[in-house]
Amino acid sequence: MSLFPLFLKLTARPCLVVGAGAIAEGKIAALLESEATVTVVAPQADPRVEEWAASGEITLLRREYQTSDVEGMFLVVAGTNVPPVNRAVYAAATERGILCNAVDDPPYCDFYFPSIVRRGELQIAISTAGESPAFAQQLRKELNEQLPKDLGPWLMELGRLRREVTAVEPLGEPRKMLLHQLAKREVCGAQDCPTRMIAREHMASIKRVS
Repeated sequence: MSLFPLFLKLTARPCLVVGAGAIAEGKIAALLESEATVTVVAPQADPRVEEWAASGEITLLRREYQTSDVEGMFLVVAGTNVPPVNRAVYAAATERGILCNAVDDPPYCDFYFPSIVRRGELQIAISTAGESPAFAQQLRKELNEQLPKDLGPWLMELGRLRREVTAVEPLGEPRKMLLHQLAKREVCGAQDCPTRMIAREHMASIKRVS
């Protein structure tokens, strides 16, 4: 199977999760972390899901799923422990052109939730196309142990440096080469940071020419 890797901006987008037990809980958490507007439909909910509802983080409809629940949704997750219900949710979503994931049922998934290694704004997503989520989780654990813990702050500094460069350097091969050069070096907040010195020298040379 050939999958298209993609990071979605879900902020304020309406997303539906059918189910509120152990299967659905992790998916709800992932959607909330992405700042989606989450509606959950289930006759009963686990304590953590009830807490999200009580705090206003999600809308919880305490009833059985209805086909009309998928209307107007950007993304749908079917996370009950009843496969026929999950497949009915998938059918209703796909009929309306809405992407849907029926948890742990690959033939009824338009997308998969990857295992994530996170360092601040840096995310590394791992997918096995549904073949072995356990292997993806094991690989995530290994990568998490190997990657430096300070990659998040490092990336933030690199981002600030990139904005400084792109503010003065026009599009083109020189800018591309410089940004790749900077990404290979250590970035820190100190004024005498070698990476910052390279960028400042480059920007000064541009100003002299102009």
